[in-house]
Amino acid sequence: MNTSLQSLSNRLPFFYGWIVLASASSTQVVRNASASLTLAVFIYPIAADPELGWSRTLISGAASVGGLAASALSPLVGWLIDRYGARFVLASSVFIMGLATISLAWATIPIFFYIFYGISRVIFASPIPIGASVVVSRWFVRMRGRTNGILFASHSIGLVAFPLIASGVIITHGWPMAWIVLGALVWIIALAPVTFLIVQQPEDLGLRPDGDPAPDIDSTLTDKPEAAAEASATASVPEEPAWTLKEAMKTPALWILAAGVGTLFLVQAGINTHLAALLRDEGLSVFQSGLGLSLSAAFMGAGSLAWGWIAERFPVRYVLMAVAVAVAIPALLFLTADTPLEGLAFSSLFGFGVGGMLSVPPVAYADYYGRRSLGAIRGVTEPFTSLEQAIGTVAAGLVFDLTGSYDIALTIFASLGGLTAVALLFARPPLRPASATASV
Repeated sequence: MNTSLQSLSNRLPFFYGWIVLASASSTQVVRNASASLTLAVFIYPIAADPELGWSRTLISGAASVGGLAASALSPLVGWLIDRYGARFVLASSVFIMGLATISLAWATIPIFFYIFYGISRVIFASPIPIGASVVVSRWFVRMRGRTNGILFASHSIGLVAFPLIASGVIITHGWPMAWIVLGALVWIIALAPVTFLIVQQPEDLGLRPDGDPAPDIDSTLTDKPEAAAEASATASVPEEPAWTLKEAMKTPALWILAAGVGTLFLVQAGINTHLAALLRDEGLSVFQSGLGLSLSAAFMGAGSLAWGWIAERFPVRYVLMAVAVAVAIPALLFLTADTPLEGLAFSSLFGFGVGGMLSVPPVAYADYYGRRSLGAIRGVTEPFTSLEQAIGTVAAGLVFDLTGSYDIALTIFASLGGLTAVALLFARPPLRPASATASV
């Protein structure tokens, strides 16, 4: 297949990496078939179905089970990406997600619902985000920030669209048909692009990252040593770190990044999952709380683009510190919200911070450790994210059940965001052993 794609890339008026980015972005759109906001649309009609008799706790519990399973499987996913390529992982993941989502239409027994939704949720949390960000980070180095920003901004498109589509189908044809439609959309939107257009790295097509030209020294200069030396320096290939997984695991920076990013996702999950209820508690109507969710998703997309652009221009650990602060401040502000306008404004600010949580960490891992074993490295760090997301979701609900308010949870979340910002200051770029460099 690479021969035909190489021919295609030679005929394109632009860098083939943009095709890879668009294909990877399609997976970010469709992964929302199993997003928590999409599941939220199904909870009421499924719980109200007299033939099932399921509780809301039983239905929502499937998301936590899938998240925990993703934590265990992420290292394997990272290894598969490095061993067999992102195309294999993404294509198989999209196919399985579509099949599992469609199967939910007939999952009228709890164990089958947990199996099918759990499978879909594992794919949502592990192979799709890891595979997509790894392949994009391999195709782009100089433009890694903005391209990861574009990648995760596409996630917000699906985050807005899929719950709306599901709601419309549920109203007209019922919840089983809604699962079938969502599963079909997963295949229609993403299966062909990732199967036929994804390539593991630019070198496989004779290209270089970012579409940079290959070093070219004019042969006519060979008899002019000074001119040849000048041309060689101009066309020199920059070096990029090329750590192995074993080497990376010995660096403190890896674990500071993993723990810090995981903690931010604990805060994100704890607030996001309960955002609608939090806004209702602050006096917003059903419509206004729904608007708050939409604004959060929209600003998440804008934030992904903005933070990705910033990550190209400043040291990535400082950008991550700023992201942590941008997540902590809205958590604190929610404690003071007492008008609809404030609730909507703070939801937007929170979404903007979450956009940075999506787009900046992939840049940090790739900038620090290079492209060589990026899949395996991401596979080892991703369990921090999946596990802490599950903790955040449960912790916020538990605090509310015990106290009748989210205030204590929000205070803890804001504090965790602030502490994470301080910890990330120590995530200095690791010193590379001599063997851990490779030409881009």
